[in-house]
This record gives sequence, C-alpha cells and structure tokens, in this order.
Amino acid sequence: MILRTLLRGAVEPLVQRASRAYVAGPELADAMRACRSFASQSYSATVCFWDGAEDSPLETTARYLATIDRVAEEEFDCYVSVKAPPLEFSTSLFGRIFDRARERGVGIHFDSLWPESADPTFSLIRELLPRHSAVGCTLPGRWRRSLQDADQAVELGLGVRVVKGQWADPDAPAIDLHAGFLAVIARLAGRSKRVRVATHDPVLARAALTRLRDAATPCELELLFGLPARRALAVAAALNVPVRFYVPYGHAWLPYALRQATKNPRIAWWVFRDMWSGALQGPASPAEWDAAPR
Repeated sequence: MILRTLLRGAVEPLVQRASRAYVAGPELADAMRACRSFASQSYSATVCFWDGAEDSPLETTARYLATIDRVAEEEFDCYVSVKAPPLEFSTSLFGRIFDRARERGVGIHFDSLWPESADPTFSLIRELLPRHSAVGCTLPGRWRRSLQDADQAVELGLGVRVVKGQWADPDAPAIDLHAGFLAVIARLAGRSKRVRVATHDPVLARAALTRLRDAATPCELELLFGLPARRALAVAAALNVPVRFYVPYGHAWLPYALRQATKNPRIAWWVFRDMWSGALQGPASPAEWDAAPR
C-alpha cells in the first residue's frame, strides 16, 4: 500500500508529463493524422494503443479492434502493434484480435516489455498463430534469451523487430546494448522473413542494416514517434532501406509499468532507475519533434 501510494501520488504525475512526447495524442484519430503525415513523406507506420493505469483488458481490446478497423481503411502501409500484459495474455481476447486482423488483412506485432512477459507472449503467439499468419514479435538485444527467441521467431515464421530493450536482463544485467543488439541481428540475418531495426542510433542502425542487406534479408528501419530522427533517416536513405514510424496513441506506457510495479518490486526498481538516469528524457512535445529537421 505504501509503494502504491508513492507511485500514484508522487511519481506518476511526473512520468505522465515526461511521457507525453512519445504519443501522437489521446485518440486514434491523432495517430492516424501522424501516420498520414509520414505516408506523405513515403514512410510506413505501425500504430499502438498505449493503455493507461485504469484501462481494463476489455477496454484495451476494444481499442486494439478499433485500431485494426481504422488501419484497414487507410491506403498507406501500416500494421498494428499490441502488448500482451494489458490483456493478461488472454487467448480469448487475443483470439478476437487475431480474427479481426485476419478478416481485415492487417498485420499484428507484439511489443516487448519486461523479461517475465516473454514466455507467456510466445506461448500466446504459438497458440493463436494458426488463426492469423501476419504476426511479428520484438526481441531486445539486452536479453540473453533473445538469441534463442530469435530461433523461435524463425521457426514460427514471425517478422521480428529488434530493439535495445528498456528492461535489463535480471540474469545478465551487464550485456552491452550495442553488442547484444548486433548479436540478435546476426542470429536473424539470412534466416528471418523480415527484420525491423528499431533504433535511432545511426552507427548501430548502419551496422545492423548493412549486415541484413549483405545476407539478403528483407529489412527496414523503424523509428519511434517523439524522438529526433534526422541522423537515422540519413542512414536509411544512404542504404536505400525503407523507414517505418512507430506511432503510439492514448497514454504513455509508463503509467502501465507503474501499475505493474506495485505488484512486482523488481519492475519498480527498473522504472525508478530509468527515470532518474535520464533515459526517459525527450522532446517536450510531439509538436517540437515535428518541427525538428529530419
């Protein structure tokens, strides 16, 4: 109870403010407006509803379904990203999402959260994959298990997004972010159906994309709405690699992480560590990011 009071009363308002830069706005229409802007510049997109602390699994499911329907109506290239923990890994709820996505011809991609969520997420994908084949997963470079998860993804025929990862591996916290990222890329090169290189680090992006292109692996650069993109975009242009923007709407993911932190002390430590280390600093608002040179 003391931890819950601390998180909600003192920390969450600060986190809400810091996190506003990473969402297009509170509504799906805000995300679609951003996606159309990107499409006008020949960039693709993925859209994800970021749930808030009070959103129930049913409410979040409804948001995902609405996102699928709206994306299906658009002419630009876009898939829908989802998170398994907010729906409590429910095969029933995700079954509805998979069925709707198959009916509307929309791809589904699972975001990565903390390490404990990886196994149930892969179990969910395995169970539901026969209902919709256009599915992807996210692999953090800073998790030791991601090399084996890359093998799983190849076996299942999943598209893969590779990220550095927000949460450290509790069993191997000292993994180098760049080395871990490139190790996962190497594991996927020449084997995966498609790899999305999700980083704003131009040096890392160039190394990863070059490795994938040399192995004739379909790949693209994926960038997060709300972060400076000019240098990473220059790398993609030089390598003639397509670019996709991850566009969240709703709430930032941190309030949800804080809700989970009240149940898991290790998550609470991760959240506080990253907050005070400055890992969450970014542009003050999406408007400032839109005005930044690309």
